Amino acid sequence: MNFAGEVKQAVTPRAALLVLGVLVLQLLFIASYVGALHRPVPTDVPFGVVAPPQASQQLVTDLDGLPGGPLDPRAVDDAAEARRQIMNREIDGALVVNPTGTTDTLFVASGGGSALATSLEKTTTAALAQQQRTVRTVDLAPASSDDFDGLSSFYLVVGWCVGGYLCASILAISAGSRPASLRRALIRTLVMAVYSVLGGIGGAIIVGPVLGALPGSLWGLAGLGALVVFATGMITLALQALTGIVGIGLAVLIIVIAGNPSAGGAFPLPMLPDFWRAIGPALPPGAGTWVARSIAYFRGNAVTGSLLVLSAWAVAGTALTLLLSLRHKRTDANGTGGTGGTPRPSPGASGSTGTPPGGAHTV
Repeated sequence: MNFAGEVKQAVTPRAALLVLGVLVLQLLFIASYVGALHRPVPTDVPFGVVAPPQASQQLVTDLDGLPGGPLDPRAVDDAAEARRQIMNREIDGALVVNPTGTTDTLFVASGGGSALATSLEKTTTAALAQQQRTVRTVDLAPASSDDFDGLSSFYLVVGWCVGGYLCASILAISAGSRPASLRRALIRTLVMAVYSVLGGIGGAIIVGPVLGALPGSLWGLAGLGALVVFATGMITLALQALTGIVGIGLAVLIIVIAGNPSAGGAFPLPMLPDFWRAIGPALPPGAGTWVARSIAYFRGNAVTGSLLVLSAWAVAGTALTLLLSLRHKRTDANGTGGTGGTPRPSPGASGSTGTPPGGAHTV
């Protein structure tokens, strides 16, 4: 056999297409991570300003006009209201002007991302230095001393997402990516649900009682983990039921390539470029990271929207998986085999790979 023939046998056309797909995913991975994280710059950060009425609007205008537009300032009635809005995650920081002195107070919440809190401190310090004023920083929701840069929530959610799509991939690869029947699809869904509960509880125990990395409700984090794992796993099963093994690559594209760098983990959302800032909250890693930080540092506030996002992924993945299993069942009933529209030959028919009439084995 010549070299060209050996190449065709070693790398089939289908394998070549899959390798090309992997190359595309690799390049997208590099572009997404580097594009999102190579130059974190705060832009339009929701920011409160508490100042006497005669100075409030002018200060808001001055902060709004800072080069690069790092802040999106708005007047807030008083310090108590500023605290409330920060703890409800409506704003990321607030400046409380001292009307009788030259030292103002900056409220931040490093539990929502230490990089953003540090950036707000530098921005406001530089802006007020021009007016011969200084800043005293008060951290209303400080990250745990065992949670460096507030990253533990992000890594916890990434671990849950990885477990979800790996479990789904194993379930599909072990017995065919497209479920052959509704019963098989239901069994896979049940297994995915049990795995999700175990993964959620296990992850919460590790970051809480074992490592002490995250404060907050153990069972709140466990419930979040179960939802993240299940949502990720079911959308992976659905994509595999729809496209076969290519579905694993599509899941990686959604969860890893698009979802992780846009999750607001390494750098909170206001420090990401517009594209990643826009898609992050709509994907499982971003929604999960937001809720995990809210549970750990913000008394469980502002989680409804993100929980709805995760629930939507879980419901869509489950519904699509079950509907596709019904479609394949109908296809099999019509004698198409569910894969290419070609009727399956009966085991005893002449020309099949079984034993033809006369007892001679087909070679």
